[in-house]
Amino acid sequence: MKITKQNLFDVLTERGLIKQGTDMEKIKELLKSDNLVVYTGTDPTADSLHIGHCVPACIMRRFQMVGHKVIILVGGATAAIGDPTGKTELRSMLTPEQLNKNVEAIKKSYSKFLKFDGDNPAIIVNNADWFKDYNYISFMQDIGVHFNVNKMLTNDIYASRLAEGGLTFFEMGYMLMQAYDFVYLNKKYGCSLQFGGSDQWGNIVAGVELGRKLNFADGGKRVMEGLTNPLLLTAEGKKMGKTERGAIWIDPSKISAYDFYQGIYQTPDSCIEMMFALFTDMEMSEIKALIADDIVKAKKVLSYEITKFIQGEEKAKEAQKIAEDIFSGSGKSDNMNTVVYPKLSAGVNVCEMLADTGVCSSRGEARRLIAQAGISIDGKKVTDDKLTLSCDEVVVSKGKKVHLKVVNKK
Repeated sequence: MKITKQNLFDVLTERGLIKQGTDMEKIKELLKSDNLVVYTGTDPTADSLHIGHCVPACIMRRFQMVGHKVIILVGGATAAIGDPTGKTELRSMLTPEQLNKNVEAIKKSYSKFLKFDGDNPAIIVNNADWFKDYNYISFMQDIGVHFNVNKMLTNDIYASRLAEGGLTFFEMGYMLMQAYDFVYLNKKYGCSLQFGGSDQWGNIVAGVELGRKLNFADGGKRVMEGLTNPLLLTAEGKKMGKTERGAIWIDPSKISAYDFYQGIYQTPDSCIEMMFALFTDMEMSEIKALIADDIVKAKKVLSYEITKFIQGEEKAKEAQKIAEDIFSGSGKSDNMNTVVYPKLSAGVNVCEMLADTGVCSSRGEARRLIAQAGISIDGKKVTDDKLTLSCDEVVVSKGKKVHLKVVNKK
């Protein structure tokens, strides 16, 4: 089905990408309009997006495809506080230098999803630009007066922090700042729709309500609505984005194509359909049939398609070939991840080698996994944690998902 402004809402709904809306009927009409400006935000708390961050980005791609104007808001100011949503403790504070570095890096991640030049380019804004000169007293007089603390404390975004008894006034300011972001973008760019994950519902509603209060106060005609997508959750109810090998980073300098491919392959079965819906343009009927017919094949197709989308077709084919070689029975591939480890030829304890090469986080973990028959070398289970290795090359496997070639020299 060709996606257009007229069917955008229906396409997103069919693909399971809409969770909540402040006024669905108004939002349906907004999505059909010719001058819609929509924004989504991200906090620059890392120097790359990971796969779990990319749900709104995938959806913004479709808004841009039909001709809507997309704004990506990077929270250089709000990241200095940290979103308390779902957190049990105060986030570590980032320095201005760290924030600025992360902001620049995240722009590159978003270029995988959006066009920032040519016709209808997306734009990236940083809320540090409008908060840096906003006097605290003025902000509280203009914005803080519209927020009721009792109502704020009933919001789910503060639940975990309240339960731990550690919610700070510092964190309370996050909702006010994000709400003002929407008001600012509405005034400066005519932005009338905010899109985000369903865990941001409280913050999004706060922005819509603030806009309505200010609208009433100044007699204007601003239009502000909010829409959310469901979250990618693991079977344990945690947000997807990390695997046992770590985060599935969008920046290719932070993760190899094979690790990216395998990270996607490890996607919980419950997330497969939504991942297809987000990262591919396959018809939903085709996606559902593929999953119903063979979930393993579906995961292989998904891993290839998303790796191709993020890292390019050549890297995707390379990652696919490595996976096929490793899991074909040989347990190795000429192109598999390789670590140079000179101690290998001199004789080294297997647990020391596993910890030094990063296969295990510590020698203790290595001993535990060996006791559980979770470590193999050259396809054979290791049963003795006192084993000494003295050779030029080995292939180490941790379970069925982690495979590494260790060599004594390049």
